[in-house]
Amino acid sequence: MSTCATASLQSAEPVAGTAATARTWLLIEQSGPWGARALTDSRLDPATGRALEAAAEGTGVRVALIRRPGRHADDQDARRRVFLAHTAPGRSWIRTATVDAPEQLLDLDFPALGAGDHGGLYEPYAGDPLVLVCTNGKRDRCCALLGRPLAAELAATGAEAWEVTHIGGHRFSPTLFVLPYGYAYGRASAHLAKDALEAAREGRVTPDHCRGRSTWERPAQAADLAVRELIREERADALDILGTAPVTSPTGATAPPSWTVTVGHRDGRSWRVTVEQRADGAPSPASCGAAALPPVRMAVTAIRAA
Repeated sequence: MSTCATASLQSAEPVAGTAATARTWLLIEQSGPWGARALTDSRLDPATGRALEAAAEGTGVRVALIRRPGRHADDQDARRRVFLAHTAPGRSWIRTATVDAPEQLLDLDFPALGAGDHGGLYEPYAGDPLVLVCTNGKRDRCCALLGRPLAAELAATGAEAWEVTHIGGHRFSPTLFVLPYGYAYGRASAHLAKDALEAAREGRVTPDHCRGRSTWERPAQAADLAVRELIREERADALDILGTAPVTSPTGATAPPSWTVTVGHRDGRSWRVTVEQRADGAPSPASCGAAALPPVRMAVTAIRAA
């Protein structure tokens, strides 16, 4: 039986501009099995999971569960590792702690965290970049079939690798993202993942199979990657998004949604990038078992110096 990842690859669906959107990530260690909606269908108390989802909504914080690669002991211990990571260019950070009970996380100031203010909470994380590979087979089987071997191989090299419940884009499995910069990758081989990790260690982003920086909405993700390709810029924090504005048709005619995204370089240069939402590719399922539909993609149609 064909999988959604196979169908997406065969249709040559672009990966740029498809990363999950989150300025800040709250990652909670939770061993044992995960359900399709892991925050409310795992060994984490479902009431706590629902409350965390509600607290994070609209704040720019995304909550996900993580676990170490390998066999997953059905551990009932309430103590667990927690990471907070903010991904904005030039202002990224990771903080970490071991909490006695996940209910303590409900006391976090989610709006402040989403804005990049950790307020001195927890300890600064000074280790290797975090590499998170989506492995939640209950959400989509491609994540388990393709993601788990990749996570295990990365962990075997000594990388700070974790399995994560969901980062979007099952059809691009295996999918991963690297913190603190928050760049996501799709169709990631072990070689590509190791390159992405090495780039992050050096403050760079590798463009190969890059889906975008989770800091921004998808039009801005696509614009960032397009400018990077144009000027051959790999330094992760060299570019920032200065603004995104929808484009309206002067005639009032119906047209695909489009945006003008202003991308700035830290050397003072800037570009205006026109990004159009299209659904003109070969039909393929967004996840295994879903109907085959033309995928929505972000198409960069123009780049001009500002």
